[in-house]
Amino acid sequence: MARYFDIVVAGGGHAGAEAAHAAARLGAQTALVTLDPAQIAAMSCNPAIGGVGKGQIVREIDALGGLMGLAADATGIQFRMLNRSKGPAVWGPRCQSDRHAYARWIQQALSNTPNLTVLAGEVTEILTEGGGVCGVGLASVDDHSTFECRAVIVTCGTFLSGLMHLGEKTWPGGRYGEPASTGLSDSLVRCGLELGRLKTGTCPRLAAETIDYDRCTRQDGDGDPQPFSFLTGRLDLEQVPCWISATTEEIHDVIRANLHRAPLYTGQIQSTGPRYCPSLETKIERFPDKTSHQVFIEPEGLSTNWVYVNGISTSLPEDVQEFIVHHIPGLERAKILRYGYAIEYDYAQPIQLTAALESKVTAGLYLAGQLNGTTGYEEAAAQGLIAGVNAALALAGREPLVLRRDQAYIGVMIDDLVTKGVIEPYRMFTSRAEHRLHLRADNADRRLTEVGREVGLVGDDRWRQYAARAEIVSAAHDLLTGARVGGKTLAELFQRPGATVASVLTEADEPARARMAELLAGSRRAIESLAVDLQYAGYLAKQQATLRQMRQLDAKLIPSGLDYLAVSHLRHEAKEKLARVQPRTLGQALRVSGITPADVTILMIHLAARAGACAGGK
Repeated sequence: MARYFDIVVAGGGHAGAEAAHAAARLGAQTALVTLDPAQIAAMSCNPAIGGVGKGQIVREIDALGGLMGLAADATGIQFRMLNRSKGPAVWGPRCQSDRHAYARWIQQALSNTPNLTVLAGEVTEILTEGGGVCGVGLASVDDHSTFECRAVIVTCGTFLSGLMHLGEKTWPGGRYGEPASTGLSDSLVRCGLELGRLKTGTCPRLAAETIDYDRCTRQDGDGDPQPFSFLTGRLDLEQVPCWISATTEEIHDVIRANLHRAPLYTGQIQSTGPRYCPSLETKIERFPDKTSHQVFIEPEGLSTNWVYVNGISTSLPEDVQEFIVHHIPGLERAKILRYGYAIEYDYAQPIQLTAALESKVTAGLYLAGQLNGTTGYEEAAAQGLIAGVNAALALAGREPLVLRRDQAYIGVMIDDLVTKGVIEPYRMFTSRAEHRLHLRADNADRRLTEVGREVGLVGDDRWRQYAARAEIVSAAHDLLTGARVGGKTLAELFQRPGATVASVLTEADEPARARMAELLAGSRRAIESLAVDLQYAGYLAKQQATLRQMRQLDAKLIPSGLDYLAVSHLRHEAKEKLARVQPRTLGQALRVSGITPADVTILMIHLAARAGACAGGK
């Protein structure tokens, strides 16, 4: 076996899979090291991809040339567009996935990726020399090995010193039935990283044949299911239903009576859990006036009887979980196949990373996924892709890929992480993106495919399809801005409330309708995306001045290693925060929590004076 790789990826979750694929696609000889290759891309929690904010990220991963969107389309069993009652800027594509088929699809894709080797084992040590990565120590079933490499991407997720909780019981583990990664935390600390602890949890799983669906509300997929990948022409599948039920006051009373047995409240769990996906016991405490909480009953696949009960994440003891489940309408006779549990794990405060997701103190060490304090498959996959791309670009002597906040939700997420850090597990929402009118799910290809092509991740087939759609959009834009009706262009008519492509075309003349019909036949999806651009045109124009100002600040680099303590007139708090984060631009400095525009003005004056002094010295 080869003893040298350009890049080693530690961990085979969603971050690790995208990181390994991206790095190998860019030509780096890459090893993906995971405890069990059969569990690569396993869905540890709910078997679903996308959602509000998250669906936008999946489309962006796809536009850049990643795997998640294609895998979701190939293995989804129900597709829904969330938030349709609101504007298209916050629509969120989501699919219920066949969890086993999804993992198999990703594993097959990785096996077909040139330059990529998958190894069963555990990375236990990061080897360094001269302040940079030079190799890894790897423990496998058969031996203990040392591999030379030039970069390491750590994506261990909840496996990093993972500790499981179910009632009073605790045991080491990274996922149910799988061991924790216990040796790597100390090595990361020796590499200069500060680690903390976070918590997450999951819900009970039930046997499908023991559920009384007649007592639940049926939830079907969309009649016109929308794919995630821009390579997927259409989705032609028989969708399966999900179901909705709810908790009851009786359940809430029993949970309150048993909080003294809940690890979250006994002190057994001391770390912070996700605010936006809380355990059921936390919801009962946080919302004491609510008499019920929705429960989503979601099948885990076409060839399994396992059902995920979304909404009742819990680590309460088994007997309490039995009561909870059996008092939910429709689940009175349900058989629990696996109880819910909580897990604590190590994470690294992400302000210790650059925007390329590389450690600021150890060159060639990249972190991605839940290790950076995030939640969700989608957030993890996006970070993995960026880390994999940047590790490969660095080895090739190229500039890193750093997506801007106005360019992608991925850019928003990474900027939030490395600028503000986390005090609880981070989840993406549309409300985090100040440019969400532009950062839509429908136009992710127009925002990012050219970027993916430039770095080398977008292949020829995807590029040809993108170029064809771009020509259609350009032609449609020229037509709509050139044709007039009653003194207004067709493009301007899209700004009327409720305007659609069909309604606008009813007012066009016959030549315009005929030409637009041709373009719609080429790509209805592309034309509908353009229509949203036109709908938001007035709002987007108003944002341009603010956007230009922020881009100017983001273009002004701060010298590496600047001594903030020596910046005259800068507040002490600002000095401390800027010294800790070490922002790379004035724009990033402004986004550091607690930093004011006045602080940035002082910093700008200092940098100008410093540059003048250097020029004078020459």
